[in-house]
Amino acid sequence: MIKLPGLIDPHVHLREPGATHKEDYDTGTASALAGGVTMVLAMPNTKPPIFDQATLSAVLATAKTKARCDYAQYIGAGPENAAEVARLASQAAALKMYLDSTFGQLRLDDMTLWMEHFRLWPDATPIVTHSESRSMAAAIWMAQLFDKPIHIAHISLREEVLLIKEAKARGIKVTCEVCPHHLFLADGGIPLAPAGCDCCSGGLSGGRAEVRPRLATKADVDALWANLDVIDCFATDHAPHTLAEKDGENPPPGFPGLETLLPLLLTAVSEGRLTIDQIIEKSVTNPRRIFKLPEQPETWVEVDENARYEIRAAEMHSRCGWTPFEGWQVKGRVTRVVLRGQEAYKDGKILAEPGFGVNIRG
Repeated sequence: MIKLPGLIDPHVHLREPGATHKEDYDTGTASALAGGVTMVLAMPNTKPPIFDQATLSAVLATAKTKARCDYAQYIGAGPENAAEVARLASQAAALKMYLDSTFGQLRLDDMTLWMEHFRLWPDATPIVTHSESRSMAAAIWMAQLFDKPIHIAHISLREEVLLIKEAKARGIKVTCEVCPHHLFLADGGIPLAPAGCDCCSGGLSGGRAEVRPRLATKADVDALWANLDVIDCFATDHAPHTLAEKDGENPPPGFPGLETLLPLLLTAVSEGRLTIDQIIEKSVTNPRRIFKLPEQPETWVEVDENARYEIRAAEMHSRCGWTPFEGWQVKGRVTRVVLRGQEAYKDGKILAEPGFGVNIRG
């Protein structure tokens, strides 16, 4: 049995408001605790999006009654709200800018709209961007132009990690995160499975392989592993959709991930690809530093590092009811979670009640 600090996931979608048939603050934070995650930062691209005082206040009121683990809520950058979201910065996890793959009220069609957000957002927390390849390069350039910290969400490509490496070497205030599915799955849903695992060799197909950023080539995956020192955080981009949606005619992109993060990383530790210290650095120390998050007193996770088992969605707590890692053989099971001195999870059972979670920006 090993004892770890409670993990922080800086990138989750809890689907509230607007899509609670596939997740909400209750089930999402229950899933977090079952995965050893004691603090989550929730994304703003909901329906309606969280992008002004009214929508932020409404979702925080809901979270106060539902969240089982600690949390903070992002606020979204829109084409006309730069001044208002800057005034709300102290209440938000950070600012999220969608520069690729989004529509509606958070769409930023040209860089003059980016500029106002970079000009006005305070330095206390970073601007977090969904930006890929060339748009990522443009976002890093703008961060340098305005001398603002920027955090690149879910990098997936060799060119991205190498560009961030070069930017860091030149003193640009850039940090980044990587998701487990971009470390363990390749283009087409091909699993780069743990040693000895043959039950998941078929990979994913159709809508179940849809995610943004898309799964990349094995060469891209290898480059991410080779440059782990450049990557600041592990983040799940927990993005639950129901199987009916994923198997439908127009499947939405996204994977659930809160309950599979730690088992996958611990399995990589058992294979010598990762260390426990790296997990703590990228899932606790760095997220806390980058996002200016408070310590969680008397908070820890107990793990049976020798437990071997198969990942099964039927045993999970997410409302979406599936996982891209179904049947994967992993090593390392979360057995107990203590949050702020209270037993929050033990042996498969969620013990923290809805509303026990604390808004860390409250």
